[in-house]
Amino acid sequence: MPKKLFNKLLPSPETIRDHKSLSMISHWIADPSLWHLNRRSVPRAVAVGLFCCFLPIPFQMIVAAMLAIVARSNLALSVVLVWISNPLTMPVMFYGCYVLGMSLFGIHPAPMPDGVTLQWLADEVSQSWLPFIVGCLLSGVFFATLGWGLVNAFWRYHVVKAWRNRRSGQSKG
Repeated sequence: MPKKLFNKLLPSPETIRDHKSLSMISHWIADPSLWHLNRRSVPRAVAVGLFCCFLPIPFQMIVAAMLAIVARSNLALSVVLVWISNPLTMPVMFYGCYVLGMSLFGIHPAPMPDGVTLQWLADEVSQSWLPFIVGCLLSGVFFATLGWGLVNAFWRYHVVKAWRNRRSGQSKG
């Protein structure tokens, strides 16, 4: 069952609630529904986390936490999934968003140099920030929708499989 896998990988609600640096917002994150792993909260959390990891802003985890509270999704999973965008993956992800945005606006993107640097990325973004933002938002929506659908399908597959196993076990017994 996917619930067991997520429970094993995610920190407990008590661990996060009792963290001293989170004491100012503990009343918001104390809601038990933000910590349940069920067929609704997990796909929502995946969608929130995947959308937020494509936002080209600092503090993506804070945005993911706020959206998780609003969307009533699993808070920990939403925040953890933002880590998909990290210093190793950001250049590739954001270059893809840049190319997507430029192609949507009908502009030919500058070729990617052999050694991508943050300076090159900053120069390109300053010249074409609108296509870049549109590419990031569109990628975020696409991957959030894809993740939501795949997790729903995965969850349903496991539920149907367990149901069939129970049913076949009962008919033998």
